[in-house]
Amino acid sequence: MIDFGTKVVAGVTPGKSGTKVEGVPVFDSVREAVHRRRANASIIFVPAPYAKDAAIEAIEGGIKLAVIITERIPFHDCLDVTYEIVNAMTEAGFGQTTCIGIGGDPVIGTGMVDALAMFQRDRKTKRIVVVGEIGGTAEEEAADFIKRRVTKPVVAYVAGRTAPPGKRMGHAGAIIQGNRGTAESKVKAFEEAGVPVAEYPVDIPKLLAST
Repeated sequence: MIDFGTKVVAGVTPGKSGTKVEGVPVFDSVREAVHRRRANASIIFVPAPYAKDAAIEAIEGGIKLAVIITERIPFHDCLDVTYEIVNAMTEAGFGQTTCIGIGGDPVIGTGMVDALAMFQRDRKTKRIVVVGEIGGTAEEEAADFIKRRVTKPVVAYVAGRTAPPGKRMGHAGAIIQGNRGTAESKVKAFEEAGVPVAEYPVDIPKLLAST
């Protein structure tokens, strides 16, 4: 991060206060880092079981922006503090009947098409939000299914648009296969199926409002 030009002013690891990493001072708490170094953003690297606590500590410490890079965070923890699209929908006045975290690993249970079929049958579901990412072909398959079988309004977001060419997301299922699996191919597939695609997560409520 420092080599890239990010202004890293502090690190936080309980019990390591007074040490330095690459010249950056380390503190015992986020609150201390904010007070001593005027930190106003945080990137959270902790393992999944502790990510929620780290996010709450950042919020309580006065941090306005927290970026969490950890994978496999328990889904209900995400709903409490970190799931950006759900939060944006709620703030815009949209409720959620059901939220499903599928994941993109090679062996999964419920896939996107399975979930879409269930949402299509569910009487309480009025609109559907699909959140995907680069790698794999699940989104292209979902777009094809939407075109053929889904009558409810659907909007989508595809993460990873800014990833460098050839970049794989952080799990084994996110592999680009030929000309499929790229952000461009997924966006194109959704748009051809009549599904508007948000450029940023916070744009999802605007698309829902227009459906």
